[in-house]
Amino acid sequence: MKTEKHITSIGGQAILEGVMMRGPFKTAMAVRKPDGEIVCKVDDNGTKKKNKFLSLPIVRGCVNFISSLVLGMKAIMFSAEFIDLEDEEETESKFDKWLEEKFGDKIKDIVIYVAIALSLVLSVGLFILLPTAIAQGIQDILKWIGFEEFASKGSFLSTIEGIVKMVIFITYMYLISRMKEIRRVFEYHGAEHKTIACYEAGEELTVENVKKHTRFHPRCGTSFLLIVMIVSIAIYALLPSFNEYSAIVRLLLRMGTRILLLPVVAGLSYEVIKLAGRSNGCVRTLTKPGLWLQRLTTCEPDDSQIEVAIQSMIAVIPEDKESDKW
Repeated sequence: MKTEKHITSIGGQAILEGVMMRGPFKTAMAVRKPDGEIVCKVDDNGTKKKNKFLSLPIVRGCVNFISSLVLGMKAIMFSAEFIDLEDEEETESKFDKWLEEKFGDKIKDIVIYVAIALSLVLSVGLFILLPTAIAQGIQDILKWIGFEEFASKGSFLSTIEGIVKMVIFITYMYLISRMKEIRRVFEYHGAEHKTIACYEAGEELTVENVKKHTRFHPRCGTSFLLIVMIVSIAIYALLPSFNEYSAIVRLLLRMGTRILLLPVVAGLSYEVIKLAGRSNGCVRTLTKPGLWLQRLTTCEPDDSQIEVAIQSMIAVIPEDKESDKW
């Protein structure tokens, strides 16, 4: 008799020479130091009382997205402490000393939130504002050469914008996947996925067992980002075209509405991913492109990388397996 697969809510993230796993009660960050030792830091997730509003569908997706960004950045900074340890003896600059004196232990938190803010600005500019500007440019060119009626349709604009967004995103992923350092991170990403898949299959977490499983997972952040793009195309198609305004005003209005609707897009995308993890129907089909894209964002790990992922995973598995169900 076939055993029912245990779909877990435990998720992870590849970090520098390591893996971060987040369970229902604990978060673990396992990193392999240059000398081969595995360092594992385990933190309690806290016992904060759940806010009913923040647990509502769509709202919870926005909250989860923000908390994942913060936690992910903290995990990367933790792992960076063990990389190139030989460079630690370099003389601190006057600016570094001033920051340490001024902010003390708070400096790490400041760096994390500044890094998140900068990454969000870059992401919004590259994957939202730039595609919007390019799509409008294409629309204006088509109007100029005589296809005004066709080019003025809102669905046309959102479709072109979505295509441009996909091209930029896939090109970006392909280019960074060619970098040696990023490839190492993608190998740990593959180890994270394979370890979760092994746990969900009910098998003992050993290197040999983990190696047998796929490195592609439907609840991966890569799939989430692709779903975000698909959902955004559908939502933006419902917006007014603003064709009655001048080109500059039209562009500003389109950019503004897209930024304002980001929480809605993120929230709906989270719900789609959540459903995809439970169902075998058409919703799961929507995650197929995300699985294909994971061929770029994950690589086959070696045994040592799998060992790190296993150690991180074991640290967050709750005693009651029912408590980590998806």
